[in-house]
Amino acid sequence: MTQLLDRKSYGQKCPVARALDVVGERWSLLILRDLFRKGPLRFQAIEEGLPGLAPNTLSARLKALQAQGVIGARLCEAHPPRYEYFLTEKGEALRPVIRALYAWGERHG
Repeated sequence: MTQLLDRKSYGQKCPVARALDVVGERWSLLILRDLFRKGPLRFQAIEEGLPGLAPNTLSARLKALQAQGVIGARLCEAHPPRYEYFLTEKGEALRPVIRALYAWGERHG
């Protein structure tokens, strides 16, 4: 929890606030959306699918999501090192949340 408080955290015990501490930063849910839709992706593919997302921000979001156990990374090329990012079981558990946001956005967005 200390690491979370170092970032922008709500610092509350409320489950909604704790969930937002994990996936509530800008771009995080869109990264997850793309991993749900397209499966495992390399950094460049994620970046290309999210115009306007700076590479340093993408890198920070991927590291944060990995640190929280929502996504994993596996080496797919050694030289230079290239990783493929995928949803973990914890990340897959967010699928109904993403679907609900999609439905809400279609109806009210």
